[in-house]
Amino acid sequence: MSAAIPAATRPAPRVCWTEEEARAVYGLPFPELLFRAQTLHRRHFDPTEIETATLLSIKTGGCPEDCGYCSQSAHHKTGVAASKLMDVDAVLAQARRAREGGATRFCMGAAWRSPKDRDLDRVCAMIEGVKALGMETCVTLGMLTPSQVERLGEAGLDYYNHNIDTSRAYYPEIVTTRTMDDRLETLAHVRAGGIKVCCGGIVGMGETVEDRISMLVTLANLDVPPESVPINMWNAIAGTPVMEKAEPADAVAFVRLVALARILMPESVVRLSAGRHAMSDEMQALCFLAGANSIFTGDMLLTTGNPARDRDAALIARLGMRTAAPRAPEGARRGRRQPAPAAPGQ
Repeated sequence: MSAAIPAATRPAPRVCWTEEEARAVYGLPFPELLFRAQTLHRRHFDPTEIETATLLSIKTGGCPEDCGYCSQSAHHKTGVAASKLMDVDAVLAQARRAREGGATRFCMGAAWRSPKDRDLDRVCAMIEGVKALGMETCVTLGMLTPSQVERLGEAGLDYYNHNIDTSRAYYPEIVTTRTMDDRLETLAHVRAGGIKVCCGGIVGMGETVEDRISMLVTLANLDVPPESVPINMWNAIAGTPVMEKAEPADAVAFVRLVALARILMPESVVRLSAGRHAMSDEMQALCFLAGANSIFTGDMLLTTGNPARDRDAALIARLGMRTAAPRAPEGARRGRRQPAPAAPGQ
């Protein structure tokens, strides 16, 4: 019989959360909830450090999906015109500007249901160019096939963003052109290809608190939880179906959700994403205390507004916090990535 593994070196057992358990955590007295979230946050991250990322729309509008919250859907009259995929040099110029502004991750989004293979040549060149600047890379391109994941991995992609948006129960209320299972399938392809997962959702689309909690439980119970979890506050966009049912979350409810995300996924980066321009400094400070440790910087997020960089810098300075330091340029890394290890017990 082999010797027992010492407890100190044993991997932590994987936790599978029930919605009932998550609701109980969400409903804790506010000081207790934030204490638990901050305690876990400090176990895995520097509580004074904020990761900064910049998001660029590399192909805007004309998307065939009917997502009820999205300004870029061809189904809605939002005034967003369709554009072609940007040139690589133009994207890299924006990436350099983002890096000079302090961003350490550069995220690129294209309004597609799924990319055509011929489009991936240019996207892969963008990824390689951004990697050469010493920045982490993330793209969101819609649904992917395993072969497309392989190509992105060979280009050196760090993260793939593919949000599940909301709970399984509420999903058909906001999207009819794809299913939750379609989203989960792409996430499985990305994970199997060895690329890190960036996946979160949107708050304030008319969903219930139970829907928000269910969304986070779905993410936490994936075989491997997302390494990056963006939590978006929906922006009011005229011409979208969600406008008719939107019910913005109040500040305390939103902070509770951030704290729950930190407790359910203690090793994940939790990002305050869309909607920060409508948050007070005090609300953002509470979110950081609850375990959020990443923000998008720059004036725009795809097609919606975002706080100016100087406002973010002033807030972080007032809080005595700091942004993560950019890495030195290292050149594009090539070669297929190794598949991610299975979660303990899998």
